[in-house]
Amino acid sequence: MGQILDGKRIAESLRATVARAAADFTDRMGRPPGLEVVLVGEDPASSVYVRNKARACEAAGIRGVVHTLPASTSEQALIARVHALNEQPNVDGILVQLPVPAHIEADRVFDAVDAAKDVDGFHPLNAGLLFEGRAGLVPCTPWGCMRLLDAAQIEVAGKHAVVVGRSNIVGKPAAMLLLQRSATVTMAHSKTRNLPALCRDADILIAAVGRPEMIRGDWIKPGAVVLDVGINRNDESKLVGDVAFAEALEVAAFVTPVPGGVGPMTIACLLENTVRAAWMRAGLPPSELKL
Repeated sequence: MGQILDGKRIAESLRATVARAAADFTDRMGRPPGLEVVLVGEDPASSVYVRNKARACEAAGIRGVVHTLPASTSEQALIARVHALNEQPNVDGILVQLPVPAHIEADRVFDAVDAAKDVDGFHPLNAGLLFEGRAGLVPCTPWGCMRLLDAAQIEVAGKHAVVVGRSNIVGKPAAMLLLQRSATVTMAHSKTRNLPALCRDADILIAAVGRPEMIRGDWIKPGAVVLDVGINRNDESKLVGDVAFAEALEVAAFVTPVPGGVGPMTIACLLENTVRAAWMRAGLPPSELKL
């Protein structure tokens, strides 16, 4: 029987560190770090995510502001709002909540965000810095995965890591972060041939494919570390991940639950990115706390 990697507990520890760094920034700069979240439309799940982010900001000593725009907002108007936030000196982080309405091209919105304020890590400049292994703002979910590995004292170097999912938000940046830690990385997806056999060869398995409980227990190598990024509803409307959790726990050494695994780490890493961006924009290292 494996161990559950408790993302809630690990995220609480990171949030405490972030709060200390935010307080240090506030004392030195005379203002708190600032995060502005833009929500377009009234998607229920997005509204919940945004409220959670605003509460998390308040608890961490970050000034969090939510801009709620109607679903009919044009792409041009949304980009204009982003440009206005780029110009505000007390705004350190800008996040446009996904998904955006179908008539808006998300990539053009990401391109409009000042790369220094891109706390989602989606801007092409930050993606390029990550590809080159240079310092920049990293997407929150894959960064949360690395934080989980660190908290469990998992040695990454030399391990075979398999990332199931190829999105720009999770799969690709997760692969780059694992490569930086000297893992041997295989990227896979729903169309990969012999996917179960490939997963069974993974020492570290990251599931980010968006299919409920697709990865079964017999796909997992005994003693592997399994990080489940998926958030899905199954046929009974129960919240589940991309991994069959109970089956995985019988085989793996560590497994993240859904909910309570990677999700809390994503928000904690958003707060971390905001405080890091604030320090970087001030031309200072992120305080003595070494985030």
